[in-house]
Amino acid sequence: MRTAYKCRAYPTPEQAAVLNRTFGCVRLVWNKTLADRRAAFSQRGERTTYQQTDAALTGWKKTEELAFLSEVSSVPLQQTLRHQHTAFAGFFAKRARYPRFKSRTGRQTAHYTRSAFRIKDGELRVAKTGGGLRVAWSFPEVDFATLDPTMVIVSRESDGRWFVSFAMDVDQPAPLPQIGREIGIDLGLTDFAVTSDGDRIANPRHLQRKARNLARYQRRLARCEKGSANRRKARIRVAVAHRKVRNARRDFLHKTSTMLIHAADTIVVEDLAVANMTRRPKPVPRRDGTYAPNGAAAKAGLNKSISDAGWAEFRAMLQYKAARAGRTLVVIDRWYPSSKICSNCGHLLPKLDLATRHWTCPACRTRHDRDVNAAKNILAAGQAVAGHNPGEACGADVRQQGSSLLRSAVKQEPHTARRPA
Repeated sequence: MRTAYKCRAYPTPEQAAVLNRTFGCVRLVWNKTLADRRAAFSQRGERTTYQQTDAALTGWKKTEELAFLSEVSSVPLQQTLRHQHTAFAGFFAKRARYPRFKSRTGRQTAHYTRSAFRIKDGELRVAKTGGGLRVAWSFPEVDFATLDPTMVIVSRESDGRWFVSFAMDVDQPAPLPQIGREIGIDLGLTDFAVTSDGDRIANPRHLQRKARNLARYQRRLARCEKGSANRRKARIRVAVAHRKVRNARRDFLHKTSTMLIHAADTIVVEDLAVANMTRRPKPVPRRDGTYAPNGAAAKAGLNKSISDAGWAEFRAMLQYKAARAGRTLVVIDRWYPSSKICSNCGHLLPKLDLATRHWTCPACRTRHDRDVNAAKNILAAGQAVAGHNPGEACGADVRQQGSSLLRSAVKQEPHTARRPA
């Protein structure tokens, strides 16, 4: 199993200078290669291969202008070319967006393979940095001196902190004991998650709680002159404020996902299209050339709340933690109408407004909490796709009353549900 250990690093001033120079060279190679790729495709319609970028890098090192690329380790530069090639492969396969240029103010990384580092006598040595790089190893169950990583990633965050990540292959851990429980999870904003058992997990709204201080720091940054020392200090304050929000959110998501993994054998969630939900609405043109209001301000507030919840990161945590613990994670289709189906008889409402938090089924007169009912339907769909209840469809044997929209057993079967590979 592939895993990684990340810990703080404390380079000396000389090592920091070498690593900062390496970051700059990595950024230059990425941006220059990306610019050449774009020019080749837009002007001649040609796609650039990895071999072409590798040959171009060798040629750059022989020029007088870019001869300084030879002063740093060549491994991070080669890894940059490989990462860009992988990024374009994901873009052409429609799995990722188009690669963007790197900024010097963002997070900086350098990837070192086995030939560019070694761990000897409990000390990490990275190519061309001189001496051992001091790291704060915080995993007492693992002996640092016996590590055998396949890659080491040295990074510097926007707030100036240094980190080292050790990527390595380890044995698959023993699965957790079965407890005989299955839960469906409905994610939301009022409550972060509601389970099919009726449990509610509150939404901490980390960004909203820190928004006032963050806005004040950003106003101070906007008033500073570009290139000044005060602007650099103000930028670090903004980065620190964002880091606190990010760490609080990640801590909450880790604790919540771990709790759910230990609480159930099978977990069912919806396949939410977070990128589509946070997309800004397009302006509506009028005949006179102006644009009609489209609720952009309200949409921006909703986008911020959805992004602050971290649904995509939460699902990713559930996926890899379920694989480690031997649990089953089922993801049902995003278009499954979980909120509009009665979990008791299967009646399908033709319409259900988002503001309606409770509703009564017109067929069986059951009073539903919107989120709990959706979580129950999500669990039922996940059980069908996981094979626990083959051929079983909720409400198939209930007699229709009047103009009820009760669906047949065939239509109730959630064929669109899918299970992640």
